[in-house]
This record gives sequence, structure tokens and C-alpha cells, in this order.
Amino acid sequence: MNKEVFHDRDIFLEDYKQMNRSFRVYVYPHRRNDPFANVLLPVDFEPRGNYASESYFKKVFMKSHFVTKDPSKADLFFLPFSIARMRHDRRIGTEGIPDFISHYIFNISQKYPYWNRTGGADHFYVACHSIGRSAMEKAWEVKLNAIQVVCSSSYFISGHIAHKDVSLPQIWPRQEDPPKLGSSKRNKLAFFAGAVNSPVREKLLQVWRNDSEIYAHSGRLKTPYADGLLGSKFCLHVKGFEVNTARIADSLYYGCVPVIIANHYDLPFADILNWKSFSIVVATLDIPLLKKILKGISSEEYLLLQNNVLKVRKHFQWHVFPSDYDAFYMVMYDLWLRRSSVRVQWSTSLDSNW
Repeated sequence: MNKEVFHDRDIFLEDYKQMNRSFRVYVYPHRRNDPFANVLLPVDFEPRGNYASESYFKKVFMKSHFVTKDPSKADLFFLPFSIARMRHDRRIGTEGIPDFISHYIFNISQKYPYWNRTGGADHFYVACHSIGRSAMEKAWEVKLNAIQVVCSSSYFISGHIAHKDVSLPQIWPRQEDPPKLGSSKRNKLAFFAGAVNSPVREKLLQVWRNDSEIYAHSGRLKTPYADGLLGSKFCLHVKGFEVNTARIADSLYYGCVPVIIANHYDLPFADILNWKSFSIVVATLDIPLLKKILKGISSEEYLLLQNNVLKVRKHFQWHVFPSDYDAFYMVMYDLWLRRSSVRVQWSTSLDSNW
């Protein structure tokens, strides 16, 4: 096992400093009296719920030092529309989102020169709900060219382009401090609780529902969800409607080693973090072998995995006032990594045309 949680810690730390010093993003401006200010401006409350990552990023980002009002100094351009807010706006709704985005891109391309000069390649938007993918049905250039910062990041989906797009971690926000784990007794081998909304979860429940060591539950739990996470060595992240759920972040928060059963998942921060050092990936076909796989991990290997869980969990937490290396800064670093390729390609294009 590779025990290092970063692919290259020294490079990451040095690049992180440079990002903080120099990375700048221009946000297309909108006034508070805009008819769709609720969609285009940050929320004025603390984001909650399963898809809070989208609103959390935007709320924190708009108050950060990364924002510049001078587009000539911008490395990237932020498209500030909120998929989550559009879903709940009766004037738009799920069916109206593609039209709204198509009109939005048309308007900024007519009013400003920045979209047209790169075809949107130095622009990005953020979405956590899976509807974000179909939202681009009438704005194909956003899907193909812009950086999509999305929770539903799957290699299997044609609209997702790894290393162009960014995998946004789906995180259920928690206000309390992370639990002290020294007194936690992990007597269960593995734990899962969730709706049976996919063939993968059906298979998991079919094989392991009545097992004495792997606790696989559907429906309402008789004990608190947190107790299941705190009392288990491994916590299962199993594909539902999409490859992503908040269970990875839940597992890390409670010091439980995540087991990822979601084929083709482009994991968050995969170009920064070494996921093999703090998680186990199991192919969906190997669900019947799950107990054999987990019991095949030695005590020494498990302790290494769990120690690394405690090292990386800060990267999977949101804060209203961001903290170094938390989820906000990690997403910004992922965006910073992608800004250079856009600029190189743009300058090369200019040179060849010259």
C-alpha cells in the first residue's frame, strides 16, 4: 500500500501557495434588483441539505480574495447561475433550465468579449444536482468547452471530460466540530444505510441484508445514522441514481474507511489525493466477495487506512469562513490546475494565427 495521502505533497504545498497569491477569477456582474437575483447571486443563508456543496462554494467564493473586478487579470471566468435555485424557481423549473442557460450564454457572449475568444474554455460553472448535466442540452458549447464543476462526475457519461471538468465533493454540511474518535469502538465490519434506488444497491441488499458483520439497511434506521458510521470499520458508498452521494464525506467525517462501490466514479481531488491510501474501491461485480475483500485487509493495513482518513477529512468539509485546505480551497486548487492549459492553448492559437 502507498501510505502517502498526496500524490506529491511538496508540489501540492508549493503550488497551493502560488494559487493563493496569484489565482484570480472574474464573475459576470448582476445587481440585487435583477429579476433572477435569486439564481445569479449567492444565497443569503447558510446552505443545508444533500446538494449544499453548490451553494456553499458560491457563497464562500464570492467573498474570497480570488475574485477580481478586472477581467484583464482573470485566469478564469465564473458563470454564476445556480442549478439548485433554478430547480425551485417556478418561473424556470427543471424543464426551463436549458432555455435559461442558453439565453444566459447568448447574452454574455453579446455583451462581453470573453466567452467568444475561447469558446468558453476559460469559463466554469458549479452544480451538485444531477440535473446539471441535462441543463446544458441547449448550450452544448458549455458542456464541451467550459469547466464543469459537478458532483455527478462519471467517466461513463459522455458529457463529462476528466481533467477538463472538476469533481465537486457532495458534502452534507455539519456545524459541530468533527467527533473525537479515540473512544469509538468499531465492532461492525461494514455499514450501509440508504434507499434502494439502483441495481447496485439492490444487489448489495440481496447478498448482505441479513449478514451479522456487514450491516446493510434500507428504510428508516432504528438507531442514529452517526452511530452506524462511528461503530463500523468500513462504510459503504454505493451507487444510487448517480455515482455520487454524500456518504464518502460522511464516512471521512466520522473516521470510517470508505468503501466505494460505484464504477466509473471520477473521484473528487483525484489528481491531488491518493485515494488508495485512505479508501477501498470495489467493483460492483465483486459485491458477493465484499466480506472476503474487507477481511483480507490486515490490522496493520487498516490502521494505516484509518490514520489517513483522519488526515484527509479536513479536505471534505465546508465552512462559512473557509479554512486552509478545506473543500473550498481544494476545489479552487483543482480549478487553478486547469487554468494553465486554457491559457497555453489560447496563446498557442494566437501565435499560430499570427
